[in-house]
Amino acid sequence: MNAPTVLAALAAAALITFAVRRFLIRARRGSACCGDKPKPVRRARVADRQKSHYPYVLTARITGMTCDNCAARVENALNAHEGVWATVRVDTARAVIRSRVPLSPAEVRSIVHQAGYGVDEFVSPG
Repeated sequence: MNAPTVLAALAAAALITFAVRRFLIRARRGSACCGDKPKPVRRARVADRQKSHYPYVLTARITGMTCDNCAARVENALNAHEGVWATVRVDTARAVIRSRVPLSPAEVRSIVHQAGYGVDEFVSPG
């Protein structure tokens, strides 16, 4: 065998070893969501939390959330838009989206989709 073949074989063996090791670590931890990120996602605070300042309300059923970090990601994505105050709960899989101007369901779907989740349906508040 020549040197390049040996180096390629060693590189392939190292890559396979790394992949198997990573798989075993994840298997031991269980099916943790969010890519096994140990650090919690911080929720962005909305400065104005006066409900009367947000006359438009949509409630959406969010798909794909499995933990509080997922809910925080969806909430942060929605709250990043000017004039929006959203609260998201993973246990109910719902987002309550308050806004100062009307938001269309398509806009909400787009925002949530860009965060990596989906909107199953829009439901009546409560």
